[in-house]
Amino acid sequence: MSTAVVTGASAGIGYEFAKILAQKGHQLALIARNLDRLNEIKQELESKYGVNVILIPADLAVENIAEDIVKEIKYRQLNVEILVNNAGFGFCGYYHEQPWANERDMIQVNITSLSQLTKLMLPSMLEKKRGRICNVASTAAFQAGPMMTVYYATKAYVLHYSEALALELKGTGVTVTCLCPGPTATNFQSTAKLDSTKVSKMSAMETAAQVAATGYEATMAGKSLAISGTTNKLLQFSTRLLPRKTAGNIIYNLQKKRQ
Repeated sequence: MSTAVVTGASAGIGYEFAKILAQKGHQLALIARNLDRLNEIKQELESKYGVNVILIPADLAVENIAEDIVKEIKYRQLNVEILVNNAGFGFCGYYHEQPWANERDMIQVNITSLSQLTKLMLPSMLEKKRGRICNVASTAAFQAGPMMTVYYATKAYVLHYSEALALELKGTGVTVTCLCPGPTATNFQSTAKLDSTKVSKMSAMETAAQVAATGYEATMAGKSLAISGTTNKLLQFSTRLLPRKTAGNIIYNLQKKRQ
């Protein structure tokens, strides 16, 4: 039986991705820090969809945690055919005021663990000539992001990394999709301290379920890029027509705290 691995599966887009995959009959390996929440999700999905759900509690901010995760997957002899690198986080505020530990962990989760998990799981997919990888970036990937400097930079990495890898793997049977949601109605807004910014008042926010549905369809179709939501697609097209400095200033004004 094929297995779908989902990181950041305890809430938001990752949780909704897990629900879709379970509904489609995939065995799941769910990764997140909150074991209690993972157990709740396991009980829900197994009872509702009759699939087997395996839990791998792990903190992706820990260096080389990807090696431990893959060791567990191999120990359980899981046949991984789908990898959803969804885990990620950000903070809103001036870069010089942010504790380095926040930025370090963000780079570890958003870039390093994502890349390492992909690198470690890719060989078995290539050997079978079958696999789907979905890396969750953001519309933040398309421009600089004052007030969320490192977050935007990490998502730009995910976008470029995914698109390049997709081209390298063309014809192998393994595809890479980069999912770029815009502002989404999840707990990310409060965790990132965006509640008091203009971004938090945007009426065009999609739900996590809508984003996950877009991501699933694009991943299974083997598309290299999926921007979730018509409004977000239009906005990203328009930013290409603006000078980079102008686009950055717009983001800065949106993400500054309301006075």
